[in-house]
Amino acid sequence: MNANVGGIDRILRIVAGLALLAFAFFGPADLSWKWVGYIGVVPLLTALMGWCPAYTLIGVSTCPAKRA
Repeated sequence: MNANVGGIDRILRIVAGLALLAFAFFGPADLSWKWVGYIGVVPLLTALMGWCPAYTLIGVSTCPAKRA
């Protein structure tokens, strides 16, 4: 499991993940599709691990150490 998520990519994933989770926890209570916010766990985990399975499948890497 080699790192394939770079610094800026990690920051964007953390921000997106936290925003989605905030929507799930603090969004309007009358929405029936509030569960979509829990998808925010995925970008948070990939940012913390530094590895994205989807990037592996398509052969992409934003990690500068991987390109060097």
